[in-house]
Amino acid sequence: MVEKGKLCGHCGEPLAGRADKRFCSDQCRARSGNKRKLEDRGERLIREVNNALRRNRLILQRFSPEGKTTLRREALLQAGFDFRYFTHLYRTQKGSTYHFCYDYGYLLLPEEKMLIVNHQAYMDR
Repeated sequence: MVEKGKLCGHCGEPLAGRADKRFCSDQCRARSGNKRKLEDRGERLIREVNNALRRNRLILQRFSPEGKTTLRREALLQAGFDFRYFTHLYRTQKGSTYHFCYDYGYLLLPEEKMLIVNHQAYMDR
């Protein structure tokens, strides 16, 4: 049963079914929601930051599969690491500051070197 005047909120096709129906299909409902989220500037910013954090964590994990390693800062930059994004800081009793992307972190060392650690493997001891 197609009601006169009721159109899909996404594609504009006539609606059939319940009186309070807003979309003609699940695909139109999902596409409408996705479009609305993309238009929301805050959602886009959150998604970009989360993607940068995820990428940074994967790079740290790739360079430190055993949980602890030292390498040059340039290696991370070449891999696409973005030093602006980290989830939290960890300060040791000796005053060193580790920057973390979730469970992987790094400590800046002299001579453009870095120590990469896995929080669970080394920081809780």
